[in-house]
Amino acid sequence: MSSHQHDAPQADASVRPARPDDAFAVAAVTIETWRRQYAGVLPAGELAGISPVALADQWRGSLEAPPSPRHRALVALRGSDVVGYVVLAPTDEPDLAASDTSEIVDLVVHPALTGVGHGSRLLAAAVDTLRSSGVPDVVVWCADGDAARRRFLESAGFEPDGATRALDSGPGTPELAQVRYAAHLG
Repeated sequence: MSSHQHDAPQADASVRPARPDDAFAVAAVTIETWRRQYAGVLPAGELAGISPVALADQWRGSLEAPPSPRHRALVALRGSDVVGYVVLAPTDEPDLAASDTSEIVDLVVHPALTGVGHGSRLLAAAVDTLRSSGVPDVVVWCADGDAARRRFLESAGFEPDGATRALDSGPGTPELAQVRYAAHLG
């Protein structure tokens, strides 16, 4: 290999499939995001008590042995640093056909790096991955009060499909109302 190949410029921002060695970086992004996103929703002690090592071990396990070939995780990179991720899975929604519909289980960008395109790149890569797998439909849940995420999804062609749910976040905390968004990838 010639030396100029080693010195080739690296993209400042990219997306690739997640690997088991990304587990600690993905866990760090998860924890930082949860601490900001769920402050006031989840008990503060619960958020503070999240173990980065235990969460990284969970991520490593799921990246090493996904439950099915349709379970996928992609990471957003800034240079070589993981700054976000998207997780895809067959839907388990009772009103949807799992064979035809995948769910974006999570789409996360480090809170300090939102609004610079990482989320859009992750979403585009997720849609490309689903299309190449032959999955015609995708859904994603969004907090009802998260106007920024709702605008983001709508700008990408997702629309509310009428389904709603409320997640129980534990004793003494309010339920989290969510709206389901859907897109046909045809």
